[in-house]
Amino acid sequence: MAALHALRRLPRLLLLAGPVLLALLAPAVTQDIRGLEVCTAEKQIERRTGCLQANIEYLQQALAKLSRETQDKIAAAGRDLAAARAEIATLKSALAKLSGDLAELKARAEPKAKPEPAGKK
Repeated sequence: MAALHALRRLPRLLLLAGPVLLALLAPAVTQDIRGLEVCTAEKQIERRTGCLQANIEYLQQALAKLSRETQDKIAAAGRDLAAARAEIATLKSALAKLSGDLAELKARAEPKAKPEPAGKK
């Protein structure tokens, strides 16, 4: 019975462990940052300094670009939020009007209670 249970769990175990095993067996690949140079290979201090300055300029440009994109996204989200708030206000007023109309219709539909004669009880 335990062996049968273990056989049922085997496909799930292989499904989970497979990617981990492949990652361990694959050769290690380093990922460089696109646009950056490896400055440690430079022997002359002037060339190394120039390389580092080029890297700094690239990173500042990338940061400025990301900042602009983020500000654009924040502005778009603000516009969407303002539009949603306006729509909510419109829907609230429409709901209030409909609630008032419904209450008026209910009041009209209910027959007015006839007063009972005072002598009957």
